[in-house]
Amino acid sequence: MTYTEAAAWLKEHDRYLILTHKRPYGDTIGCAAALCRGLRGLGKTAHICPGTGETHLFTPYLEGLLAPEGYEPDTVVSVDIAARGLFPDNAQPYLERVDLAIDHHPSQEFFAKETCLDAGRAACGEILYEILKELGQVNQETAVPLYVAVSTDCGCFVYGNTSANTHRVAAALMDTGIPAAELNKRHFRTKTWARLQVERLIVERMHRYEDGKIAVAPVSLSLMDEAGATEEDMEDIAAFLGQIEGVETSVTIRELAAGECKLSVRTSGGLNATKVCALLGGGGHAAAAGCTVSGTLEEAESAILDAIRQVEHDA
Repeated sequence: MTYTEAAAWLKEHDRYLILTHKRPYGDTIGCAAALCRGLRGLGKTAHICPGTGETHLFTPYLEGLLAPEGYEPDTVVSVDIAARGLFPDNAQPYLERVDLAIDHHPSQEFFAKETCLDAGRAACGEILYEILKELGQVNQETAVPLYVAVSTDCGCFVYGNTSANTHRVAAALMDTGIPAAELNKRHFRTKTWARLQVERLIVERMHRYEDGKIAVAPVSLSLMDEAGATEEDMEDIAAFLGQIEGVETSVTIRELAAGECKLSVRTSGGLNATKVCALLGGGGHAAAAGCTVSGTLEEAESAILDAIRQVEHDA
C-alpha cells in the first residue's frame, strides 16, 4: 500500500486495536500513540494493546490510549513490527488477524492482510507522519509521539539512517509547537546512575576483535544486578559501543534469562547487520539488526562472531 492508499483504508474502518512489538521502544510506541490519537481525531474508536513491557520513558505517551479489559476490535493494525516472533505474548491471539501492517524494516515478513512498507525510511514514524498528513491529523497531539518515534530511531539524528527527509519530517513536527528541547533532554541527555554503572562495567568487560574494529559487550544478569540496573535503565544500550573510536561493528548481548540471549548488532563500516542476524533467525536494517538465540553468553558471542565472519567472507 502507498501512504495515500493506507490513509484511505484507515478512513474506511473502525474499532481499532494497535499492536506494538516486544520490549517496545520509541519508534513503535510513538507510532502507536500518534496513530491512535489520529484515528480518534477522525471520530474512530481506537486503542493500543496494553502490557507489552514499555519502560517509564515511554509510558506518558500511552496515557489514556490503552485498550480496556474485554475490548473486542474489528480492525487490527501493527506498527513497526517486522516479524511474527516480535509479537508480545498478549498480542499472540491477533497474529493471524492483522489487517494492516505499517513498517520500515526490509526484513518485513508480510504477515498482515495489507502492508504499508517503506524500507527507505529511517523510522516508522516517518511513514506514520505521511499517513497522518493525508488524514489531516498532524497536530501537537500526534506530533509529540511522532517526534519521539523519529528521533529515537535515528539516535537524535546522528545515526547513518538519518536522511534529509528525516530532518524535514522532524522540522514539520517541530512547526506544530512541540517541546522538542524537552523531549531531546528526556530521551538523549539524561541517564540514571545505574545506567552509568552499566556503561562502566561494559567498558571493563567488553571484548575487542580485529584490532578494535569489532566490539562485543556481554551483559549478564549478574552485571545488571551489580549495577543495580533494571530494564528501565537500558534504553538504546546497543548504541553505546559504537561511540568508541575505531569500532565498525558492535554487538551487545543481553542475557534475558538462563539460556536465552538477545543480540543487537550495529554497523558503520559496510557490513550488513541484517544478513548477519538473519543467519541466527533475526533481522532488521542494514546498519542495525537483532536476533534472539538460545545458549550462554559465551555461546551467543561465538555464534555472532561466526555469523559476522561468514557475511564478511561472502561479501
